[in-house]
Amino acid sequence: MSGNEAQRTTRWRAAARVGIPGALSGLLAAGAALAVAELSASLIRREAGPVTALGGAVIDRTPAPVKDWAIRTFGTNDKLVLRLGILALLVLFAIALGLAAARFRRTAALGVLLVGAVGAVAAAGRPDAGRFDAVPSLLGAVTGAAVLHFLAGLFPAIRRRPAPDAQEPSPPTAPPPDVPPAFDRRAFVLAATSVAAVSAASGVLATRINQAGSSQAAAARDAIRLPAPASPVTPSPRGADLGVEGITPHLTSNTDFYRVDTALTVPRVNARSWRLRIHGAGVTRPLTLSYDDLLRRELIERHITLTCVSNQVGGPYAGNARWIGVPLADVLRDAGVRPPSEGGPADQLVARSVDGMTLGTPVEAVMDGRDALLAVGMNGEPLPFDHGFPVRMLVPGLYGYVSACKWIEDIELTTFADFDAYWVRRDWAAQAPIRTQSRIDTPRGFADIPAGTVPVAGVAWAQHTGIDRVEVRVDDGPWQETELAAEDTVDTWRQWRWDWPAQPGRHRIEVRATDRTGEIQTSERSDPIPGGATGWHSVVVEVA
Repeated sequence: MSGNEAQRTTRWRAAARVGIPGALSGLLAAGAALAVAELSASLIRREAGPVTALGGAVIDRTPAPVKDWAIRTFGTNDKLVLRLGILALLVLFAIALGLAAARFRRTAALGVLLVGAVGAVAAAGRPDAGRFDAVPSLLGAVTGAAVLHFLAGLFPAIRRRPAPDAQEPSPPTAPPPDVPPAFDRRAFVLAATSVAAVSAASGVLATRINQAGSSQAAAARDAIRLPAPASPVTPSPRGADLGVEGITPHLTSNTDFYRVDTALTVPRVNARSWRLRIHGAGVTRPLTLSYDDLLRRELIERHITLTCVSNQVGGPYAGNARWIGVPLADVLRDAGVRPPSEGGPADQLVARSVDGMTLGTPVEAVMDGRDALLAVGMNGEPLPFDHGFPVRMLVPGLYGYVSACKWIEDIELTTFADFDAYWVRRDWAAQAPIRTQSRIDTPRGFADIPAGTVPVAGVAWAQHTGIDRVEVRVDDGPWQETELAAEDTVDTWRQWRWDWPAQPGRHRIEVRATDRTGEIQTSERSDPIPGGATGWHSVVVEVA
């Protein structure tokens, strides 16, 4: 075997011996980096953690069609999938850098610093970023780089050695070229165990600090007793719920109510420290309101159906709940705001969430007499954290992305010409009235059902306009008018039912609705972007 071949063999043997330790070193370095970053984020701001910051940056930069696909594919688990994807990529980077550290120790450490810098830039670039939000990622990067550099120093040296001069024999004391350098496994195991223990302790401490903050917010919520509304909800009329098995209930429970937003981590806002600022064009008396200030105002209670613009035809992202809150128009008038129809200079209300989300709402819609709310309660209890505690905004008749700001903390009056809200910058419509929709809840698509009388039932909505008629047809046959449930209000959906004399075979059932203005739901199929999906919902079933 020649000298060069012997050296290559030596290097490959050494590399093979540090393969698992190298990968482990990379993972330990990543774990240490994340633990330190999350610990520092728990002391600065929970949302400044690198995974949350990177996830938020990914959400912000993801094209709207991809977001829509993620919501359609993963539903409310879309954020969990994103977090797992980010962690998976970090694991792959960590393993690659750990393996590289066996030969390129400093370069691999610099690679860790580079990944941390990406996290720092992502954190600093978030809409709600604080001045110190980049610090956790930077501290984590320095820690991870130091750990990897230290652990890699325990590997056997496998760098390329210069070939010996052919005219000068090798020193007699040189080891045979085919003997790999020694690897002190005991020292490596001791160092790796120490790093893992310190990282685990840091992670546990960060978790406990975050839990303490969350516990304080939860305790503040648990202590709240909502006052009786000055204007209580009118009870749903008899017959508002048809009682058909498989149909969506008239009122949606808090646990079943859909959640679609961009918050990778649900904000846990303490109601005691929460404040709402109202300012901007046409605001002659700027306001800063506390949670108690809102509870001292006259509250109203209403049934209102919310709909997400991401809802596909027949999709699940609509829900009807009993909300209690302060009329938003009254608060705006107390701040001196006038709608455009009364000469006010602002035609857009920009609501900002504690996580930096911005929603733009037509001022005229908020102040035209509909029950637009700063909601504090949902179905008889303070808002759940998932649904915007301590306060969220609701405007009947508009899709949620322009009207239903959760965790709201700021309202600015401006114009549509001067400011584009978060989703408008991503090519969604600036003003988004809800499109008339209807859905078949039962029977389910591809269900096997017996021949005979089969109840076909579902819900239809045209919030703030009202539903006048729902029709169904089978296999492109004549439209059949359905039985409509009693109307609660024009701001809520309505159940419907039709008893179908089902015959054996495969059949397609379609549904369409007509709103209070007489406009029939369009059959033209379109995606949610830019202003809500259209088309008739249909299901295919087998009748035996």
